[in-house]
Amino acid sequence: MPGPPPVPPPPPEAVLRAFAPRDGASGLGEPPGGRPRRRRTAAAPFWKPDAAADPWRDPYAPAGLGAPAQYPREELQPGPVVVDAQGRRKVRLRDLSIRLTTLALLCLLIVGVAGGTTAWFLGRTADEEPLLSPGTQLSEVSPGTTREPGSVADIAGRITPAVVSIEVRLANAGATGSGVVVDADEGYIVTNNHVISGAADAEDAEIRAVFDDGSGSAARIVGRDPSSDLAVLKVEKPGLVAASLGDPGGLVVGDPVVAIGSPLGLAGTVTSGIVSALDRPVRLAGEGSDTNAVISAVQTDAPINPGNSGGALVDGTGAVIGINTAIASVGGNGTTGGSIGLGFAIPIDTVRDIAEQLISTGSAVHATLGVNARSVTDGTRDGALVVNVEPDSGAAEAGVQEQDVVIAVDGEAVGSSEELVVAVDAHDPGDTVTLELVRNGASREVQVTLGAA
Repeated sequence: MPGPPPVPPPPPEAVLRAFAPRDGASGLGEPPGGRPRRRRTAAAPFWKPDAAADPWRDPYAPAGLGAPAQYPREELQPGPVVVDAQGRRKVRLRDLSIRLTTLALLCLLIVGVAGGTTAWFLGRTADEEPLLSPGTQLSEVSPGTTREPGSVADIAGRITPAVVSIEVRLANAGATGSGVVVDADEGYIVTNNHVISGAADAEDAEIRAVFDDGSGSAARIVGRDPSSDLAVLKVEKPGLVAASLGDPGGLVVGDPVVAIGSPLGLAGTVTSGIVSALDRPVRLAGEGSDTNAVISAVQTDAPINPGNSGGALVDGTGAVIGINTAIASVGGNGTTGGSIGLGFAIPIDTVRDIAEQLISTGSAVHATLGVNARSVTDGTRDGALVVNVEPDSGAAEAGVQEQDVVIAVDGEAVGSSEELVVAVDAHDPGDTVTLELVRNGASREVQVTLGAA
């Protein structure tokens, strides 16, 4: 416990002199003329009517200076503003720092609460409000897109209904491809032989044609020709749409074409490109089928993939100018790889001829020379080396011998065994052609009457 406060010192002499009586007065603040009586009545006051009752206004009250103001010790004052022993006010830093720290923490708390509330509100607004907006209307293009006659969209719209998907189902295998309706009244569909050949001799096989509208129908084999890789199916379905068959004779390299089919089972797929080459000899040997053909193909860069086989290759007028049948692929045989821009189609004139034969008789007849050959070159000239000659064939009767090199047919150069097959197949059985041969380094010509196969 603190002790009693110290006794204040007496007033300084200068203060006592300053407040001493003056001019004959006997006390502090007396009026001139001497000390009046101690007691006065209310009727004759010196200062005010109530001066006798108010000791603070009694001029006869003794005057003197009291002790200086006393203040509690600084450590006992609540702070942060304290008064020292000399009566000076000052800030106690200890209390101020505590209050500032408390204020700062309070401010941080307020800012955190405000920020959290704002983030919650904004997040709630972002998560809930944009989900639904009744009455919203999105913009639309007006007028609609114009599709000019002859555009890819126009061609696809007219030809797609005539292109079907072919599904072959066997006991432990299956195949898919495409086909083109060539006779709507009778239900005839043209496709590739390698698409349906697996079902030709299988009793449990099922062939189904799936149309543009998603409906399907069972299909039967009318006839097939491994030598051209063509086949004809028949379905019993009313309301079919037949494709228009064109004339490939007017095609030139660079003409636009559209390929329509079911690549990889994706029905109704449309791709476009150009004619890359004409009369391209291509040997076909369908994997898992008896196809063994050489065709004079229309080459195109329109993307063609497995499953396009049997589909339509269409020109700019919307007429079918070929049946897609094969692709070339890097490091493959064209049956398992994807498109690299080298697709081949059987020309429609060949398709028409073979299809008519299959529909009429169930089989097709081809002209044959009666030789087996392979491609050779001597570095200067290419040709077809005769490996063997079939007995009693047209070539045997004309005197063609093994090791002869055929270099031309009817004046048209032959640079490979495939070109020889294509040149002969362009004729009918019974036609006579002129072969130019090289035998023992010398050239000669022979006349050969073509047989039938």
